[in-house]
Amino acid sequence: MFMGHVQANEAPLAPKVLVIGHRGASALRPEHTLASYGKAIADGADFIEPDLVMTHDGVPVARHENEISGTTDVAQHPEFASRKATKTIDGHAVTGWFTEDFTLAELKTLRARERLPEFRSTAYDGQFQIPTLDEIIDFVATESATRGRVIGIIPEIKHGTYFKKAGLPMEDRVLTILAAHAYTRSAPVEIQSFEVANLRYLRGKLGKAHPNIRLLQLLDDTTEQPYDVVTAGSKMSYGDMMTPKGLHEIATYADAIGPNIRAIIPLASDGSLGKPTSLVRDAHAAKLEVHPYTFRPENHFQAKNFWQGNDPKTFNEAGSIAEIRAYLAAGVDAFFTDDPAIGRKAVDER
Repeated sequence: MFMGHVQANEAPLAPKVLVIGHRGASALRPEHTLASYGKAIADGADFIEPDLVMTHDGVPVARHENEISGTTDVAQHPEFASRKATKTIDGHAVTGWFTEDFTLAELKTLRARERLPEFRSTAYDGQFQIPTLDEIIDFVATESATRGRVIGIIPEIKHGTYFKKAGLPMEDRVLTILAAHAYTRSAPVEIQSFEVANLRYLRGKLGKAHPNIRLLQLLDDTTEQPYDVVTAGSKMSYGDMMTPKGLHEIATYADAIGPNIRAIIPLASDGSLGKPTSLVRDAHAAKLEVHPYTFRPENHFQAKNFWQGNDPKTFNEAGSIAEIRAYLAAGVDAFFTDDPAIGRKAVDER
């Protein structure tokens, strides 16, 4: 395993550490809405992140999951009551409403709502639509022109194997959309996936002809496996992928890894921040950048030594900045944050 400890103060590989707006500015607006992406851009995000799932008519739209009862008002629409279903997604039974059972026109009648109402404001519930990848690119291109700075897009292909089996493969569709927009023919794009085969496929398709498009291998808990690896009958785990050998293999098709922040600096038994593992150093040795997820501004999501008071719901900007800076010292090259304004401060005011 990669769990040997090293001292902090690794240097990043990247010339500039990038702030990625995780699902936009999802601490402040309902995730994966133009409002969320717009807030992230206004607050200084270098990249915004749309997670992509497919509609029944083959359109990539932005939702973290294809099951949408937690992030939309679909349950309040009696005309869609009969669409409720239980499906097996990546080996897990999930009950709810699924994007692949709706046309884009039907999804456009829904409105987004806050996914974490126990921590975050619901004041914007019911206001915003589910955007398509096309709409997001147009929006980012407009914002970029208005602000006079380039804003990157870091789309994630969600449940690639599942959608392929459902007859809605996403990879070529995403490449076609990226190629159709002048903005994404030149602006930085980084395509991410928790699966492996689709990133290898994309690397083959992209070749050297698209220097603006990079690939990010996402990494889950060490004992978990990429779902395409499971379906292929292989035993390779994310833990195997995080060994020096595994990282050198990732480097044959991807430009960066996206581990959980706790794979870089785990929590100690008391919930405080522990010591860095060798993961960043090992990844950098394989010429891979490290783009971990996710920093969140509420106490609940932070290491215990950064908490303000004892209420998990407390919005704790100072704690988030301190936590991010510990990871910057560990050498990360970019990071996902639910509040890009805090991420911007952590990087710029060091």
